Amino acid sequence: MRAVQYNSYGGGPAGLKHVEIPLPTPSKDEILVKLEAASINPFDWKVQKGMLRPLFPRKFPHIPGTDIAGEVTEVGQGVQKFKPGDKIVALVNPFNGGALAEYAVAKESVAASRPSETSASEYAGLPVAGLTALQAVTKSLGIKLDGSGERKNVLITAASGGVGHYAVQLAKLGNTHVTATCGARNLELIKSLGADEVIDYKTPDGAALKSPSGKKYDAVIHCTVGIPWSTFEPNLTMRGKVVDITPSTASMLTFALKKLTFSKKQYVPLVLFPKGEDLKCLVDLVKEGKLRTAIDSKYPLTKAEDAWAKSIDGHATGKIIVEF
Repeated sequence: MRAVQYNSYGGGPAGLKHVEIPLPTPSKDEILVKLEAASINPFDWKVQKGMLRPLFPRKFPHIPGTDIAGEVTEVGQGVQKFKPGDKIVALVNPFNGGALAEYAVAKESVAASRPSETSASEYAGLPVAGLTALQAVTKSLGIKLDGSGERKNVLITAASGGVGHYAVQLAKLGNTHVTATCGARNLELIKSLGADEVIDYKTPDGAALKSPSGKKYDAVIHCTVGIPWSTFEPNLTMRGKVVDITPSTASMLTFALKKLTFSKKQYVPLVLFPKGEDLKCLVDLVKEGKLRTAIDSKYPLTKAEDAWAKSIDGHATGKIIVEF
């Protein structure tokens, strides 16, 4: 099969090599998938940069990527939910990677069926970004997607990014008032996804995270980097909570300090725990027209380096998709 891999840390897009390698074999509880689409996440190139060593990758050469949508061609021992011919979306083991290849293996437990009549690209963005947004909204903030919970005022930073644009839509399903920050060119898109207030992050109010209506935030889903606690703190209610999807060393120190001082205002780092049933929830929302994937751009596997460079640039609107 055709695949894209790299052999060492660093190198950026130029470090990606196109190779021909044998098809992987599904082990116990795994499925083999013929890919139709994959999506690129910042996690992927951060691994290449060595930012997550020594955990990731497990070994070189490494085929990057975790988000896949395609068709099951073979099932391993013990697989019960899927059979050859099923259309699925899945999360590949991030330690091993494998999404930038014509075939990949995934655990049955982190896969979900998807409609065969809809483009695979609509679903390929869901695994990492969609699950992160879902976990932040429902688990970290306790928002109920049926709208039955207490109404909250929520801020979502970098709302036009992969996680952010899903978080806006999911939070709105939960009967919240959503304020979102993004660049000027994406203001209308984020409004169309349901945000009540949208702020250009380059304006003074945007940089200060101030709500146009003057409301303080019960919660923040923080989808970017470089904003200190001192910017969030004055905008939070007494028991306001900041959920950080890309926690840094500095933010972990803030988390520890808030715990030690018994602060009512909380800082919570998010660590993704993917589950197949949560992925199925997202697929169902897409089917019902309640959630959609904003696609920034699509590339063939032969142009994977261009997709990689686009993600590293950091200004993608929604998801970057590689199609097969």
